[in-house]
Amino acid sequence: MTTPIVCLDIAGTIVQDEGAVESAFQQAFESLDEQVDGSILDYVRDTMGKSKIEVFTALLGDEARARSATAFFEEAYGRILESGAVQLFSGVQEALRDLREMGALICLTTGFGAPTRLALIEELRLASLIDVSLSPADAFGGRGRPAPDMLLTALIMLGGTDVRDLVACGDTTSDLLAGHNAGAGLTVGVTSGAHTREQLLSIEPDFILDSVVELPTVVREWAEMRDAIHG
Repeated sequence: MTTPIVCLDIAGTIVQDEGAVESAFQQAFESLDEQVDGSILDYVRDTMGKSKIEVFTALLGDEARARSATAFFEEAYGRILESGAVQLFSGVQEALRDLREMGALICLTTGFGAPTRLALIEELRLASLIDVSLSPADAFGGRGRPAPDMLLTALIMLGGTDVRDLVACGDTTSDLLAGHNAGAGLTVGVTSGAHTREQLLSIEPDFILDSVVELPTVVREWAEMRDAIHG
């Protein structure tokens, strides 16, 4: 029987942050005395889902300054998290429980660094509902999305043997590209976060949903179909 390995993005997919990521980017730039204009914010929105240090490196053109900016970003996002402004979307906990009840293994993936990822998991009480979580630096290869590193690392860590057992779900084009690049058996976009339905459609996912709450039904039907085909 197929054991789905469901890799879920965090911000915009299961977590509603009400602009916290953009705000943290702005605060990081201000900490470096850098001006934030519309083109920078457009780039930040377009590259949602990618490794934060990669985004800062592209914007600042200097790896050392990008590392400083990433540290400022993590601090700023941490303050926002402590304020209670970051919350799970309604129904996420139930969706995660449904996935686990059907035998799926769950990995949370993110472009955030480990401190922010772990703080989110603790603050939102997600640890008991998932099997593993990964930031780019935790993955074999160490690259952020759209590279497949985090998804393939999840597959290995959770004992999978077939990339077609992977389910990649996220709210950005980078999430879906990572799924394609990993050879995932199922790619699912959700319109709850950064990118529009049209942007997600450009990557040709298998499904586009309004919310991750709908994911358990899709995964169950997909797994049953795989089992029926492959015996």
